[in-house]
Amino acid sequence: MITGGSSGIGLSVAHDVARRGASVTLVARNVSRLEKAQQEVELTMSKLSMDGKVQFFSSDISGSVKNISEMVKNAEASLGPVYMLINCAGFARAQKFEDLSPDLMKQMLDINFTGPMVLTQEVVRGMKVQQEGGVVVFVSSQAGLLGLYGFSAYSASKAAIVRAAEALHMELKPHNISVTVCYPPDTDTPGFVEENQTKPIETKLISEAAGLFKPEEVAKKLVDDSLCGAWSSTVGLEGFMLTTLCAGMGPITDAASFMAQVFLSGLFRSVSAFYLWSFTRIVEREHKKRLENKKSE
Repeated sequence: MITGGSSGIGLSVAHDVARRGASVTLVARNVSRLEKAQQEVELTMSKLSMDGKVQFFSSDISGSVKNISEMVKNAEASLGPVYMLINCAGFARAQKFEDLSPDLMKQMLDINFTGPMVLTQEVVRGMKVQQEGGVVVFVSSQAGLLGLYGFSAYSASKAAIVRAAEALHMELKPHNISVTVCYPPDTDTPGFVEENQTKPIETKLISEAAGLFKPEEVAKKLVDDSLCGAWSSTVGLEGFMLTTLCAGMGPITDAASFMAQVFLSGLFRSVSAFYLWSFTRIVEREHKKRLENKKSE
């Protein structure tokens, strides 16, 4: 089951798991996009002669608990218990803190945090009862590992999902259900294009440092890592540095990541000082430009 499965990373994940032989449930709000996504994933399956099936449900994951519960029951009634839940649905609006409306802050929290939590509750209950094991994936963001200019509300909502996932990892481990958190960098998706429409120039310049990745890259790494039971998943050098540096008291799921955290954290902290200095320079430079423009006016 993939939320946000009609486009972007979610749709790329659907194609990836379909190529591996899975049946897929796509969840999103826009029916026409879901219909198109279903056709595309079914085409992927037919080209590879896979026997999996594709279904979709138009549902707002930030909506009522009753509707979410019914959606999960209907999905499982037709395709069986959910083995792998991938929470891709989410959105970002980058604005200066004083320009954020309370409604927008609540909307980001509802879609990026509360909605995935409620849906995961419903799915996990079934995983415990109907099968021995499962996989839960939360798509956070590299902005969930550090606060950036323009992302005060977004970073907070994506950081919240990480702390919740850590607790859930501990709770679900005895039930053979793994939890993975994915930290995508800027990814070339429709959501990213929409996000850029309100993004302050400071945020754009800071984000450019990590480059722009393809959704297929992020999706493949997400699926590979989660099927291996890895705690975190990311792509790119900056992603590796951030997840290593910010490991904290996070779960230890493999020796390689643990050793990297032990021996590279000090080095990466030194490197991070350069990044933070460059970010500060960007903010200060753009602030001075605005002051000079006001004076000239």
